[in-house]
Amino acid sequence: MVKELQLRVTLKEEEFKDILISKAAKWLDIPKEDITGIKVLRKSIDARKPKIILNYKVAVYIREALPKQSEYQFDYKDVSKAKPVHIIGFGPAGMYAALRCIELGYKPIVLERGKNVQQRRRDLKAINQDHIVNDDSNYCFGEGGAGTYSDGKLYTRSLKRGDVRRIFENLVYHGATDQILVDAHPHIGTNKLPKIIQNIRENIIKYGGEVHFETRVVDFNIKNNTIKSVILQNGNELDTERVILATGHSARDIFYLLKDKDIAIKSKSFAMGVRVEHPQHIIDSIQYHCSGDRHEILPAAAYSLVQQVNERGVYSFCMCPGGFIVPAATANGEVVVNGMSPSRRNNKFANSGIVVEINAEKDLKKYEQFGELKGLEFQKDLERLAFTAGGRSQVAPAQRLTDFVEGRLSNNLNETSYQPGLKSAPMHSLLPKLIGGRLRKGFAAFGKKMKGYYTEEANIVGVESRTSSPVNIPRTETLEHPQISNLFPCGEGGGYAGGIVSAAMDGERCAEAAIVGL
Repeated sequence: MVKELQLRVTLKEEEFKDILISKAAKWLDIPKEDITGIKVLRKSIDARKPKIILNYKVAVYIREALPKQSEYQFDYKDVSKAKPVHIIGFGPAGMYAALRCIELGYKPIVLERGKNVQQRRRDLKAINQDHIVNDDSNYCFGEGGAGTYSDGKLYTRSLKRGDVRRIFENLVYHGATDQILVDAHPHIGTNKLPKIIQNIRENIIKYGGEVHFETRVVDFNIKNNTIKSVILQNGNELDTERVILATGHSARDIFYLLKDKDIAIKSKSFAMGVRVEHPQHIIDSIQYHCSGDRHEILPAAAYSLVQQVNERGVYSFCMCPGGFIVPAATANGEVVVNGMSPSRRNNKFANSGIVVEINAEKDLKKYEQFGELKGLEFQKDLERLAFTAGGRSQVAPAQRLTDFVEGRLSNNLNETSYQPGLKSAPMHSLLPKLIGGRLRKGFAAFGKKMKGYYTEEANIVGVESRTSSPVNIPRTETLEHPQISNLFPCGEGGGYAGGIVSAAMDGERCAEAAIVGL
């Protein structure tokens, strides 16, 4: 017999497993000896009151053994001689499209512009230390895409798009900790992700798929509204029958290519703003109601904030407790910042994107000349502005939070986790009013919601501009492009996902759609 229970445990109790068994026995009114096992299904922390509670959802096994393996099994088969599906991009969408192709008996051929995880590290070092950006290998491009050297947060609201649990179980299958199966806010960590990504690639190759690095697609050969072949940067041409386009939100050359070939794309709303960085102990003290160090069993505290300002949402994005800010530019001449955390979230800073909704139809009138790419061009202008304000390197423009809101230049800045360094700049006047004005009001409102959040000990760092794609590549109910019958726009680059899990689920769906009739 198996029973599911909701149990609550305070921090004063240390031996959780024994406590859970005792609580379950009392709840079910049975002897403890009848409980042969207990499996945690979900755990979360309720820190809204001074008495912090750990909530557990558990399965209690009564006179029955715990199952030895997951109900999710992945049936990979040899597809070395099967019909091919070409996948452009090897981020979460491309990886899971490839894995799903193998399960379905088709051969994925992945074309990735960047390098593998090991070689990619050298290019990340070059950005941080030498301020040199490799256009094809950086924090956005390369094996695993923007998700590899990232926080590894697995939050998603896309519960109707696919089986979220299946994606989590597959990550565990490829080496992730099984804690992601139970945590309310699962997280892998930037230090753990590269090995998992490598395991996925090795599995794809093991079962007959192909993964080609430093292989950028530069053109499509289209006849009768069908992609007959793709042309690579080195001049080679590959015949194709099905093409899954999973190039991510920063592959601007793909958007330009589609527009140049009159393949339908649309402008789409997105969000931009800054990164705000606090000492982690400040966020801990606010969220856990403590004056000193947080309890050792508590993770570095996170937060989520949202405020409506002048008919636009201002909200936190990709909040990274115990993390660091990184340079996420994809070309020289621009500065872009992003955030991430290691698995232990043990860095002394907390950072989060604080961004403003940009309505593509109402807010970008000055960019109408660029048509469907108006959001992209606005994005580029803001990144060039940050590059100039930072001193024309990967040094990022920054300001103390209080100075930004009150409209004065910071005489000095707080310590930061951002390795290329910061330069004091008048961000309050440099940012376009539609972003800067709303951010200033938003931060003031956040300070009232979280007492202690609004502080001169925090920096704001610019710019956070790659929250999502400013372009949508349309597709029909069968997930094909309405114009190009064998092109399947996928993941964040197409405008159909907003993170690792939603992109992975979309990759699986596109794989399932692409093989129909093949």
